[in-house]
Amino acid sequence: MDDRMMKAVLYDRYGGPEVLYLGRVPRPVPAAGEVLVKVHAFSVNGGELAARSGRLRHLTGRKFPQRVGLDFTGEVVAPGSGVTGLADGDRVWGVLGRTSGFGSAAQYVTVPAERIGRVPDGLDLVAAAALPMATTAITALRDKAALRPGERLVVRGAAGGVGNAAVQLGRAYGAEVTGLARAASLDFVRGLGAHRAVDHRSVRPAELGRFDVVLDTAGTELRAVRRLLNPGGRMVTVTFDLERPAASLGYVAASAVHGHGRVRLFSGNPTRADFDDLARHVVEGKLTPAVDTVFPLEETATAHRALEAGGVQGKYVVRVG
Repeated sequence: MDDRMMKAVLYDRYGGPEVLYLGRVPRPVPAAGEVLVKVHAFSVNGGELAARSGRLRHLTGRKFPQRVGLDFTGEVVAPGSGVTGLADGDRVWGVLGRTSGFGSAAQYVTVPAERIGRVPDGLDLVAAAALPMATTAITALRDKAALRPGERLVVRGAAGGVGNAAVQLGRAYGAEVTGLARAASLDFVRGLGAHRAVDHRSVRPAELGRFDVVLDTAGTELRAVRRLLNPGGRMVTVTFDLERPAASLGYVAASAVHGHGRVRLFSGNPTRADFDDLARHVVEGKLTPAVDTVFPLEETATAHRALEAGGVQGKYVVRVG
């Protein structure tokens, strides 16, 4: 077998999960400042589903084949020149940067050294793959919302990948946490530490009360969700309405000048310091991986299909090797 090639999940056209296939591509070589990582596992994220379906084609273009996979866990194989503090065999996790696109659904990945961190000792690398995107929740609550002890936090999409981490972290930060999710996931959300778990389909936003911080992972109905804020409250959303992107992004921009409570939209772009913070939360018992189902690499399309169907409790993780 040619060790210059590797397996990777690809697609040659936009469409549903059925367009995904397992192909072979050149094994990457780390540039200066990069690290080559042998991937053990990755999770399935909503952004790559949107890209694969073509809803982000204005960003992803029409050059094929394209790749999937955003986060990963694995072992360092070869640090590039200029990399310090990392060595062969180090167990790491990371997220591909904004300029890197997708591609962690593969046997190997190269990533800038500042975009990865060490996985805590004793944490299984497959389970750990449910956690790299928790850095988004950390940034949202710690930096964007500056959540304080005693404040009231509501998490929209509390059973999902970012949402479940936000519930755990909100409780650890001393907030009173309300989690919104499907009825079938309410016990799961309570088990994460939520003080209150509410079926988002059976309760209108106006019936929920008021909150100091709103963390939204859905991107829809932002106007109604924003009305949940107390005076001086903060709202953070990690996505926008992919069916109505112009209107959604326009509302986010307008929120800075109209009414109370600006809606802060951001996409995760974690650094080594964020991964160090993530590891600290895990070691201190404030954050644990929530894995719904583990799929083999050959069934990545099935994992995509499952996430599109809704109802995930934590993360769908794909094992590579």
